[in-house]
Amino acid sequence: MSEIRKMLFVTKFEELGFDALQSLLTLRQADLEHVVFMNVIERDKVALHRGKGYQKGEEIRLREAANIRFIDWAETLFEEGMEVGVYIVVGTMVSQVLKAAEKEGSDLIVIGRPVRKGGLNYLYSGSAVTELLRRSAVPVLVYKGMAENNYLIDKPFSRPLLATDWEAASRRAVEYLKPLRGVIEKVHVMHVADEKALSKKASAMEIQRTRKVTRHKLEEICDDLEASGITARPLIYVGDPDEEIERAAQECKASLVVLGSSSRSAWAERWLGSTPRQIAEKSPYPTLLIPPAKALAAG
Repeated sequence: MSEIRKMLFVTKFEELGFDALQSLLTLRQADLEHVVFMNVIERDKVALHRGKGYQKGEEIRLREAANIRFIDWAETLFEEGMEVGVYIVVGTMVSQVLKAAEKEGSDLIVIGRPVRKGGLNYLYSGSAVTELLRRSAVPVLVYKGMAENNYLIDKPFSRPLLATDWEAASRRAVEYLKPLRGVIEKVHVMHVADEKALSKKASAMEIQRTRKVTRHKLEEICDDLEASGITARPLIYVGDPDEEIERAAQECKASLVVLGSSSRSAWAERWLGSTPRQIAEKSPYPTLLIPPAKALAAG
């Protein structure tokens, strides 16, 4: 089991501000001791904003503005006895974040993707965040503004919903949650059964047997979490995974959705889709994506 000792907090300030950071400081009860602030100045967007090609003066202005913000934030964290690091860099968001996470040995990357009334409005392009989720060897928390549900902002790790598909990344998600027993109030562990697969069963008895096996697997995970000091409850849903995970989050009043991230290729992600990616992009709930074992080993 790995503790969350160092967090890379990637922000553009507009939506992912100090209030979001403060809500994550409950992780100090689970050994968080070091926060690294990061602001990526994307060269092409600065040029597009000015309409005249890239201007060095604009880069300097953005660097100074970010530095002022980070100094203010750092003073508060210093007073609380925490270590702080800062990256203000120019470049491509995904590559710069991955480099910083590897160099710092980060245990968690936090990045913003707010949901606003009237539709989605991303701090970064959807393709960039999707690429980060696919390539990162470090768990990624896609943090979203939830003004209508203040309890989510206050304690995002208090009531996680763990959606499992029995794959390696889902198993690693269980291990990732165990050290957070001082932060988590309760975990709901769910699996979404394939409605079409169930309907093809030859008899009602076989369907009930499948449900029983699924329930047993979920109870084993819950027992494992309970042994680590975390209250856990099993849930079985049937239907479309994207819709049922969202439904379960609402019904359980979840503060966070946790999933193992897909290990599919970029081509498969683009054409076939991925439930973790869909939840991260479309759900209003903060979403924690745990990479598969292969990706973690590569880190």
